[in-house]
Amino acid sequence: MQNHFQDVLIIDIETVSGNENVEALSPELQKHWERKAGFIRNRDEKAPEELYQDRAAIYAEFGKIIVIGMAIYHELKGKPAMRVKTIASDDEKQLLTEFKNFIESKFDQDNLKLCAHNGKEFDFPYLCRRMLLNDIKIPWSLNMAGKKPWEVNHIDTMELWKFGDWKSFTSLDLLTNIFGIPSSKKELDGSMVAKTYYEEKDGLTKIEEYCQKDVIATAQLYLRLHNLPLIEPDQINIVK
Repeated sequence: MQNHFQDVLIIDIETVSGNENVEALSPELQKHWERKAGFIRNRDEKAPEELYQDRAAIYAEFGKIIVIGMAIYHELKGKPAMRVKTIASDDEKQLLTEFKNFIESKFDQDNLKLCAHNGKEFDFPYLCRRMLLNDIKIPWSLNMAGKKPWEVNHIDTMELWKFGDWKSFTSLDLLTNIFGIPSSKKELDGSMVAKTYYEEKDGLTKIEEYCQKDVIATAQLYLRLHNLPLIEPDQINIVK
C-alpha cells in the first residue's frame, strides 16, 4: 500500500429525519419546514408532511446522524488490507462525540485526509453542522473555517470521477457497478433508511450494516480511481 493512503480515512454517514413525523416539531420549525418544502422538487405533489418523512434527513437543520462508518488502509501479511469500524446510536450527541474522540486520538489532525463520496456536498458539512447544533467543537481535520483551500484535506470520490466536469451527480451505486465493486444497495438504499429506522424493530442494526458496506464500497472505489486493485474480502477486517 502506498504511503499516502495510510493518512486517508474513508467515511460515510447515515441520516434520518430528526423526528418520525413533522407534527413532533415545534410550531416555529413546522413553519420553517413548510417554507423549505416549497423549494423542494415535488413531482408527485406530496404534502409537506409527506415530504418531511421522505426528504428531511438530507437537511442538517431537520435531520440527524445515526451511523458513521470509517475505513482505513493498511498492510496485512505484505498485502493491501482495510480496517472498517462503524458506530451507531440513537443519541446523536453521543455518536458525534465518539467519532470526534476516535479521530482525534487515532490520527494526526494535520495529516489526516477525510474521504467520502459526495463528501464535500453532504457528509463533511452535515457533520460540522450537527456538531455545532450539539455543542461539540469541530475537529481540526474536519473544520474548514479560516483555512486556505490547499490546507483543507478533504477528498471526494465523486469529484475525482468528474475530472473537473460539474454538470451531473454520479451515484456511488453507479460507480461501483461499472468498476465491478460489490454494491451495498441490494437490500437497502438511502431512500429506505428513515422508514427502516422508525418502523423496524432492528432498524438501526440494519442501517449500521448498510453503512458498513457503503464505506467499504467507497474505499474500494478510491483505490480503483488510482488504478489500484480491489482489496480482497479476506483482507477486510471489521473491528468493534
